[in-house]
Amino acid sequence: MDSVILGDGPLGRAIAAALVERGDRVRVLGRPPGGAHDPAALVGAVVAFEASRGDAVAANVEAIVRSGIRRLVIGTTAWDADRSRIETILVTGGAAAVAAPNLSLGVALFGRLVDAAVALYGSVPAFDPYVVEWHRRGKADRPSGTARALAARIVAAHPRLIRVDEAPTAGPSASDALEVVGIRAGANPGSHLVGFDAPGETVELRCVARDRTAYAAGALAAADWLLSAGRSPGLHAFDSVVDGVLRPEAAMAS
Repeated sequence: MDSVILGDGPLGRAIAAALVERGDRVRVLGRPPGGAHDPAALVGAVVAFEASRGDAVAANVEAIVRSGIRRLVIGTTAWDADRSRIETILVTGGAAAVAAPNLSLGVALFGRLVDAAVALYGSVPAFDPYVVEWHRRGKADRPSGTARALAARIVAAHPRLIRVDEAPTAGPSASDALEVVGIRAGANPGSHLVGFDAPGETVELRCVARDRTAYAAGALAAADWLLSAGRSPGLHAFDSVVDGVLRPEAAMAS
């Protein structure tokens, strides 16, 4: 498989190493001097991996689609404001992309464990849920995209919680806001904790990344999922890829 990676940071390099290890050809492109990639420089690749930074994703996706690439994996975070624009670029160009704030299979399954935990502990008023994430000092977004996704799952399934950005600073409903805390220190590649605290006990679920190989493995799984069958243009959730890994017989049909 011929691939191109837009972004030469830690994630881009990890994906490149995984591709090379399995014998694929790959080009890794850092930030272009003019601020936008030339589509001509991307021609020839079958799959593109977006691993740059949030404010570059929309322009990079546009360049990828204009180059003729129709399969994309987006592992960058903090581009939610451009989601509609990116979806339009993909659909108009007939391109399919898998996008996730975290491409780790372990994190994807962790999210499903969190769903089950919320269903149990959310029915007991004494237990208050919370989210804590810890990343390297240089990570820009806070909280992380993964923490935001976990928070959204918890709020959606919990009978009384509201999003923290909808909560008043004081008053009766302030206590119903989900607490999400981000730590930026050291070189941690990613640690996420979801807890449920009651007066007499605390229950915690934790997922810790030791390095970025798990993210890279998920990125390759997403690319293989895109290549395994015709996928409709637009954005696809990583959950579809996870379902294909768990139930390979259903991967072709999804």
